[in-house]
Amino acid sequence: MSKKILVVDDSATIRQQLNMTLAKDGFAVVEAGDGVEGLAALAKNADVALIISDVNMPNMNGIDFLQKLKEQGAKAPVVMLTTEGAAELIEKAKGLGAKGWLVKPFKPDQLVAVAKKLAA
Repeated sequence: MSKKILVVDDSATIRQQLNMTLAKDGFAVVEAGDGVEGLAALAKNADVALIISDVNMPNMNGIDFLQKLKEQGAKAPVVMLTTEGAAELIEKAKGLGAKGWLVKPFKPDQLVAVAKKLAA
């Protein structure tokens, strides 16, 4: 049984790259275009083992998404994947429960290593 990863990013290209990278290593990927879609996808996929989320998205950004996940008591670890590297943003995300922070463009081997470590 492959581990399921929820990818939340408003860029279809990034979602596709993540999906291809993770699928090669046997992960099943569920995609969402923003935090609102991410919450809906999580409601339908309770077995998600890891969430990878962008920060800057329309409708609901990654920080607000993290806040909602925390409020709902979501168990899956969250890794933020973004072009943002601001220390205060990273600290805010970690304060809301983010387990990691990867900067775009991501390195496939680094992404897979993080996924294998966190997708329990």
